[in-house]
Amino acid sequence: MTDSERPGRLHGQVAMITGAARGQGRMHALRFAQEGADLVLLDVCGPVAALGYPPSDPDDLAHTVALAEQAGARVVAHRGDVRNLDDVEAAVADGVRAFGRLDVVVANAGISDWGRLWEITPEQWRTVLDVNLTGVWHTLRAAVPPMIEAGRGGSIVTISSVAGTKPLPGQAHYSAAKHGVVGLTGTAALELAPYDIRVNSVHPWAVDTPMATDEKLKELLRSERRYLASFGQVLSEPAATPRDISDAVLWLACAESRTVTGIALPVDLGATLV
Repeated sequence: MTDSERPGRLHGQVAMITGAARGQGRMHALRFAQEGADLVLLDVCGPVAALGYPPSDPDDLAHTVALAEQAGARVVAHRGDVRNLDDVEAAVADGVRAFGRLDVVVANAGISDWGRLWEITPEQWRTVLDVNLTGVWHTLRAAVPPMIEAGRGGSIVTISSVAGTKPLPGQAHYSAAKHGVVGLTGTAALELAPYDIRVNSVHPWAVDTPMATDEKLKELLRSERRYLASFGQVLSEPAATPRDISDAVLWLACAESRTVTGIALPVDLGATLV
């Protein structure tokens, strides 16, 4: 299918997605491909810490690429770590070189980890902050200059969490990082408005991805039953699907939300109401 034959809300645009190998990142890639975008994908494809769920791998990224290409997208895929600015800059440069533009950025890469704040190790703290906050800044730092230079405006979507709008026990490092993403997003929205680049954050709750199988969380809640009071929600659906999150991200990425910037959009089954 040629580009002129691919309709969609992102027709003719190029989107960069970090953490694209599986889960929410894979669904973002597929939905964007279905809506006409070409893609620049980045994922570490390996372990970054001793987490309670398995890491993505190169086969996961290859499968995402195959799905996106089947949907008609051209794809540039990189194996790289958002903690390394050089990796992110290389992916952006390759994407712009291949496609001649960059219109949408989804800073999706992130990890989840658990532990009481006085038991979290310095390594755990640094890793979660480096991936979940500094990695988002690296993504914006690398992507914004070519977007400004192109003069076409655009949309940036950062992926935060309910933990970025309310505190959660057992996640001091994760919550600190996700709150930081909200602050970073707001500042970026102010600074990039003169260039017609919108910046918004999305705040998921429980999502049916490998991260939801975290054994560390299960162990923590077995030992600290009182923490369960902080993990309620209003709607009865047990968890969102990746598609639920991606539909919100797609709306913020496309022209349907052209008057929206600087918001923190919950897609959370009502968890922020509890």
